[in-house]
Amino acid sequence: MTSSPTLSSYVDTWHPAPVVDEDTLPAAPAAALSAALDLPAPAAQPGDPLPPLWQWLYFLEWPRQSELGPDGHLREARFLPPIPRRRRMFAGGRLDVAEPLRLGEPAERISSLHAVTPKYGRSGELLFVTARQEFRQSGRVCLVEEQDIVYRSGRGAGERHPEHIDTTARPEAAGTWCLALQPDERLLFRISALTANAHRIHYDVPYCRDEEGYPGLVVHGPLLALLMLELVRRYAPERQLRSLSYRLRRPVFAGEHIAAAGAPTADGAELSLATARERRHATAEVTFSRAG
Repeated sequence: MTSSPTLSSYVDTWHPAPVVDEDTLPAAPAAALSAALDLPAPAAQPGDPLPPLWQWLYFLEWPRQSELGPDGHLREARFLPPIPRRRRMFAGGRLDVAEPLRLGEPAERISSLHAVTPKYGRSGELLFVTARQEFRQSGRVCLVEEQDIVYRSGRGAGERHPEHIDTTARPEAAGTWCLALQPDERLLFRISALTANAHRIHYDVPYCRDEEGYPGLVVHGPLLALLMLELVRRYAPERQLRSLSYRLRRPVFAGEHIAAAGAPTADGAELSLATARERRHATAEVTFSRAG
């Protein structure tokens, strides 16, 4: 019997070249995210700093409808691995901050493939793809970001999710810093629009249940990371972020009560995000600049 090819065999010769994108960083997307999260309207004058991770609102791609696959993702793209029946999950990332990006000023993003690592987990063979992005303004490197995306072929056999979503249970508050939220369908719709994300797990309940095995709509991984980092903006606004490392461990579903919690450390903070089901759906560590 011939064995099935491994995922790594599909990417042996896959070496996509870097690509450069440009954006003028207008204030409107930042104002729109603030409105979606019920945050005070941010300063929006040219030259004002963009909060870390809010670069996700910029350098967006709007492909032709015919270029999307059944799941809402692109069928083919420079940094999408050429594996069959491809499914993806945002697993985490890192961010180094030399200085913040500035609104209203031309910016450049250089994207490249940093690493491809095959692994085996409970759901079978996985392919970890790390993409690297370097953000520049006025010839200076402001941010360096790495994102870890996990790919698999088809639905994994070892995945377990709750059958029903409890919209009443609340996680226990834990941490010096706390932020509570109950993401619903309206918020997920707005986040998808703001980030040009057409993945059906965020808006199509029958698809989530029948094709992905989820009990309901999945809250965006980037939104979980943004909520954790919002703790720093609220409780340590005078500190300048130097680095961030975060991991997205378990999905959160629309309607669940979530609580982001954090506690300062000697040179930064430790952050996490919980539901009543699990204490650590996501975790993060930040360090502050000494000058902050």
